[in-house]
Amino acid sequence: MPRTLCYSSHAVAKRQDNPTPLSADQRIVVLIGKEPFLLGEYTAQLRGLLEKKYGEVDQVRFDSQASGATLAAVLDECRTFGLMAGHKLVVVDKAEELIKEDARPLMERYAAAPCDAATLLLRCDTWHKGKLDALIEKVGAFKPLKDATPAEAAAWLLKRAARRHEAEMSKDAADLLVQRLGCELGRLDSELAKLAAFAGQGRPITRAHVIELVGRSSDEEAWVVQSVLLRGDPAASLRTLRELSELSREPVQKTMWATIDLARKLHGACRGLRAGENPWNLVRKLRLWGDSQEPILAAARRIAPAAAAELLNAAVAADRRSKTGLTDPERALEALALGFAEAVRP
Repeated sequence: MPRTLCYSSHAVAKRQDNPTPLSADQRIVVLIGKEPFLLGEYTAQLRGLLEKKYGEVDQVRFDSQASGATLAAVLDECRTFGLMAGHKLVVVDKAEELIKEDARPLMERYAAAPCDAATLLLRCDTWHKGKLDALIEKVGAFKPLKDATPAEAAAWLLKRAARRHEAEMSKDAADLLVQRLGCELGRLDSELAKLAAFAGQGRPITRAHVIELVGRSSDEEAWVVQSVLLRGDPAASLRTLRELSELSREPVQKTMWATIDLARKLHGACRGLRAGENPWNLVRKLRLWGDSQEPILAAARRIAPAAAAELLNAAVAADRRSKTGLTDPERALEALALGFAEAVRP
């Protein structure tokens, strides 16, 4: 696994700069993180190291949330010799649920003298520092994990494409895939496999492949509507609404949501700018991503706060009336589009 995907958590800050690599000699390993893909990858890596040293490995898994799962049962399993395999890997999911205050002394006693014939792998969402940390570090390792940032996820995709799928992926294709799916590595890996198969063995994965195979994110779909509404062109706005309904068959509820979302962002940006807030603070607060940042801020500078509030109220009211059958949703959207055009016209 790439070193760039291993990070320190705040709970184990002292391991930030020099994370301990996994080893077959470690008797207790703690993986800290919520990314299922990384947890699975590091588990497989540890098992591979154990198999290389001990031969066949017997893996036993506990789920701390399952009925009857206790720390005592886990440690008994570690101390029980396997009949067939040369070594045992005992995996505990959500291990923090078992190692609470009243159970810590039991875990501390085991960590002081762990069984040589077993490796205990604790997979945790979080970890609380304490006396146990030093005992584990003497016989094992902590491996804090952190979700990748968009830039790190895109870089990981480029390496993954070459190593796992023997395919070259363009950087703009990786960036777009992350933009559309987010940074969850398991989901990215699944889509990467489909893209590699679609492109064909030895052929590059391009941005065009991502556009064709991977649907837009909800933010991108919303921006199709919002970008037109911000132009202040009533004819273009009505034309886009009809194309979405008649040609793209977009559900009217999604278009209504995009319209309300734009009204909310305009209102928040307008009030914030008038109050003297830093525009970049507003970008984060209102979740203005990508190409939407400057057009929304520019429109918010033009529109009066009262007009922005009126737009938001009208959008919410139109949504409520359309959902209760008091008005036709498509006619309500057209009326809102005309209201936007009048309010934000340059």
